[in-house]
Amino acid sequence: YYFVDSVEAAWNSGREEFPNLGYKPRHKEGYFPVPPHDTLQDIRSEMMLTMEQVGINVEVHHHEVATAGQCEIDMRFTTLTAMADQLLWYKYIVKNVARKHGKVATFMPKPLYGDNGSGMHTHQSLWKGGKPLFFDAKGYAMTSQMCRWYIGGLLKHGRSLMALAAPTTNSYKRLVPGYEAPVNLVYSARNRSAAARIPVITENPRAKRIEFRPPDPTCNPYLAFAAMLMAGLDGIENKIDPGQPLEKNTYELSAREQARMKTVPGSLEEALAELERDHAYLLKGGVFTQDVLDMWLSLKRENEIDAVRMRPHPWEFHLYFDV
Repeated sequence: YYFVDSVEAAWNSGREEFPNLGYKPRHKEGYFPVPPHDTLQDIRSEMMLTMEQVGINVEVHHHEVATAGQCEIDMRFTTLTAMADQLLWYKYIVKNVARKHGKVATFMPKPLYGDNGSGMHTHQSLWKGGKPLFFDAKGYAMTSQMCRWYIGGLLKHGRSLMALAAPTTNSYKRLVPGYEAPVNLVYSARNRSAAARIPVITENPRAKRIEFRPPDPTCNPYLAFAAMLMAGLDGIENKIDPGQPLEKNTYELSAREQARMKTVPGSLEEALAELERDHAYLLKGGVFTQDVLDMWLSLKRENEIDAVRMRPHPWEFHLYFDV
């Protein structure tokens, strides 16, 4: 049994709250409201200030799309290992500040049916000697050829990457079409339905990066970040062409166009099978080892896939209890 509740939840619009002051963000209508719709402005500010106190550079925070108090706090970029460290600080701080205010924070990718899930859009760029390597004023969306090869590697290995970057059964309840979830392994500037997005908000070379959108915060960041980097480096090493960018909204394609689209796996079980098939790129330089990957596959299958698969689900009672 579980029940999710929130003073902001759309399903509480008629609840007696002595008094009920209204302003409940409806499903999919929570993006960037200000107070009084956004009741969490001050709590997020305290989270942000606490992060700043421990050395995390926070760029922005705001309410997100889903009802019931979905929030976003964005950290400024840093090096790979430092960002993995900061992600663990981030989650610890968020949970503890929430508890201080009598609330609980979850990083589940899909805690609510019928509303947007919580992803972890991961911005990536390569630098050498203080120079950004992904910028080219004449390239597509001002990206260099190296950047596009890096994207090619992410897209080629995208299905196996999900076993490390979206590594829970709940991850694949988020990765479904229609909820801003990036299920299609294509790239584009601006297009938020593409797995790899190139932000074009500025012409500053230092800001040129790619945003890989399928990962979620249930991942181990040390494994997920390293795996994404290895996929991108494989793309550069082998000059993997990502193809033409897709400028259309991928959720508005015809059935024929959609059928030709390469997508992320539809389940954790499928993602693990892809990792089993496609992992040579992770073993280069001894970054990952075969025994680590074998143990990951084994633990995920036994402790999560089978554990969830073998237990009756609440919706099964709805469907079948009275047959």
